[in-house]
Amino acid sequence: RDLVRSRGLGDVYKRQVLIRATILYIIITFSLRLMGKRQLGELQPSELVVTILISNIAAIPVEDSSVPMILGIVPIFTLVCLDVIVSAVMLKFPKFRKLMIGSPRVIMSEGVIMQKEMKRLRYTVDDLVEAMREEQIFDITEIWYAIVETTGKIHFLKKKDCQNAEKADINCGGSSSDPPAVIIRDGREDEEQLQSMGLGMGWLKEQLRERKLSVKDVFLMTADKNGQHTICLLYTSDAADE
Repeated sequence: RDLVRSRGLGDVYKRQVLIRATILYIIITFSLRLMGKRQLGELQPSELVVTILISNIAAIPVEDSSVPMILGIVPIFTLVCLDVIVSAVMLKFPKFRKLMIGSPRVIMSEGVIMQKEMKRLRYTVDDLVEAMREEQIFDITEIWYAIVETTGKIHFLKKKDCQNAEKADINCGGSSSDPPAVIIRDGREDEEQLQSMGLGMGWLKEQLRERKLSVKDVFLMTADKNGQHTICLLYTSDAADE
């Protein structure tokens, strides 16, 4: 009789673990969808911290059936709500966003490796070479420009003569140049990016004045070192190309 009772208790415990794990799986999946990210590599540092905390909290009620489910569910939703609030604040205040997740950093420009910037980011030559191999690049002399995103991912721009030919390139000349930088985002200018492109606030104001626009009217504006720029207005998909 004691053996039957112990087996019965064991079956009940297994069912509880199964039910709790299923419920928490659904809740965590829904929570991550609220965070708006689908892959671990897309997570910003603050979001990665929330994800790790959620996984640790979810394990407690699954491993210990004496812990009420509510003690696992409430902290999970609290963390998700906190992450959504922080994301909203970062969207509203770019300086706070930069403080929390940093900003993309250029580590190669005009084919030259910026060693000081790599040291500041604690990136080694091995990290750079490994990222190159992931992009099917095996010769560093092919690279004109490289930038480290806030997620740690490195993106490369090859030199013109090393890029695959496209229809627009056939019988057309051209020289390598840095890609355009975002100089206005969400109605706020980025003076650092303007300086990196060799442009200034005077140039920006002149371009906007010609179109009878203010910085607050612009959702996105990019420009390169030659002054070629694209403007996307707020609440519209129209773009003016120069």
